[in-house]
Amino acid sequence: MTERNTPLPAYFISHGGGPWPWMKKEMGDTYAQLEASLADIPRQLGHTPKAILMVSAHWEAPVFEVMGNPKPPMIYDYGGFPAHTYSVRYEAPGSPGLAARVKALVEAAGLPAAIDAERGFDHGMFSPMVAIYPRADVPVVQLSLRRGLDPAEHLALGRAIAPLRNEGVLIIGSGLSYHNLRNFGPQAKGVSKEFDDWLADTMNAAAAERIERLGAWSSAPSARIAHPREEHLIPLMVAVGAAEDESSERIYHEDSFMGGLSVSSYRLGASSGD
Repeated sequence: MTERNTPLPAYFISHGGGPWPWMKKEMGDTYAQLEASLADIPRQLGHTPKAILMVSAHWEAPVFEVMGNPKPPMIYDYGGFPAHTYSVRYEAPGSPGLAARVKALVEAAGLPAAIDAERGFDHGMFSPMVAIYPRADVPVVQLSLRRGLDPAEHLALGRAIAPLRNEGVLIIGSGLSYHNLRNFGPQAKGVSKEFDDWLADTMNAAAAERIERLGAWSSAPSARIAHPREEHLIPLMVAVGAAEDESSERIYHEDSFMGGLSVSSYRLGASSGD
């Protein structure tokens, strides 16, 4: 892959719930702010990346698995949504070449990796991607989380794949900064704000402090209320690891999401579109 002088930034995005881009009739403007923030990413980049490597909260595996399918199918990994959302399509191509490169980088860092030749796109990928690149004309490869969800291991994963940022590959961690489906909406306003405020302070901290705080995230205010299980937070660790010495910017924030939640997304590294 061709080297770039300026590395692409890395992102952690809050991806919303289920197949929301295909439910505007049912949901109105619930996702308007999130959609606008996602749609602005191409402007921030200033040019179209060669490919996207996405780490979704919705794929966990025994080792770090990489999607090797050149034409990934759709995985409708949600329930209780309108019938039409089980036939939506986002037909971005995969990239077996990028998958092989990712596997090699991960293994070179001493982490276990494998290629899954059959894996398809889950909604942690296709729901935000239809807002970012609606024409589905940028190749996308997904990379799994590893079971156990160890923060340090996923920070190390980010460091391992960091060279891709100089090769025209955009790294996106896709999760949600607050994810407790049993404590959602207005009643979670206070606890979601406590955790979101801690996350903002952490992301604004100097690199060494940021890494230390993220490694101990479960001791943050309201941490285990915000994330009873941390799979929607761990993609942030990968993005931070991929750009650990660089500054971050909160590119999306609202404190009334789904009736009262505080949620955020971050970019690490410089934007060339401003």
